[in-house]
Formats: sequence, C-alpha cells, structure tokens
Amino acid sequence: MISFVKGRLVEKTPSVAIVDCNGLGYEMRISAHTYEALTEESVMLLTHYAISVDVRSGASTHQLFGFLTKAERDMFRLLITVSGVSSTIAMTIQSTLAMDQLRSAFLHGDAGMFKTVKGIGPKLAQRIVAELAEKGIIGEVHGDIAAPSGNMARQEALAALCSLGFDKIRVDKTLNAVVKDSSENLDVEEMIKRSLKAL
Repeated sequence: MISFVKGRLVEKTPSVAIVDCNGLGYEMRISAHTYEALTEESVMLLTHYAISVDVRSGASTHQLFGFLTKAERDMFRLLITVSGVSSTIAMTIQSTLAMDQLRSAFLHGDAGMFKTVKGIGPKLAQRIVAELAEKGIIGEVHGDIAAPSGNMARQEALAALCSLGFDKIRVDKTLNAVVKDSSENLDVEEMIKRSLKAL
C-alpha cells in the first residue's frame, strides 16, 4: 500500500492537502495541526489508506490520510482501533488535541480530554479510554506512540473485511478475539481467514 507521498504541495485547506508527485495529484485528508505546519512547497507526508463501507447501500469510500510524523500516523491508527471511532472522528481528534495532550490522555486514562472534541460524547470518550486500556495500550505509551505489535496488519485486515460488507464494530471485536487467541504474530491473510470463520 502507499506508505508516503513526496512532492510539490499544490493546494491545502485546514482539512485537505493535494500533493503533485511526478504529475499525479494525491488528495489527502489532514489535521488542522498538519495544515499549520505545511509551510514549504516541497513536502513528504506519511499516509494511511482507509476504506469505509456504508452498511445500507454497500457503497465504499476510499480516502488517503496524510501525516507529518510517524508518531501522528501511529496515533491515528491507534484511535481507529476503537469501536465507534471512524477515520473522520480520529482526524477530528487530532485536529483538536495536540500530540502532548493525546499522550497525556492515554497515559492517565483521561476520558474528559476526549469530551472536548466536537462530536464526541461522554460514552464514546469513555469507550476510547476503556478499550485502549483493555488492549493493554494505555500505560505503555512513552514518548512517541508505540502501536501494538501487528497493528498495521490488523488495520489492513479490518479494512478488507469491511469492504466485504461486514459491520465494522463486529469485525473489530472478532479481530480482537482472533489476535488474543493466537500465540503467534498473524499476517493479514491469516487474520482474515480466521475472522471469516468466526463472522
């Protein structure tokens, strides 16, 4: 998949950056903090490719998200592992809260910090803290965000299963069980196979 995009910044808004890479324009969703930091014409953005599927219509949406640092991308990928936190909500969180604030919220299990983000109510804020604690992530974050082992493979498996029409929350819970029950690091293909048997 696309790991990064390097080229000339053609256009930027507080939520979107368009980068010309050898004549091909990549449109990426970015946070407000990234928008403020993009001051040079030549840029390199780390990327995350996301597929979301409308359960009712079956229509899929493909989006590319851009980040200035690995820590920001890891934080984004950490957030979208939480049930109810879509890629759009994760980006809103990163636009509202600085990395230091997010690190502090994770380390201290501070649900109140997330309630300051538009669109996040008390239940979702608490779920973010609770699910990450359950996955053993809160309390293990020091300096840069350390995504759990196999997190990238898990996200690719999640995207693939959702593209098949399965509900994201159900897939997320199934993947959690698959990873938890395995004594080895599973690759994407094996995660998908085991999840399909359980779904």
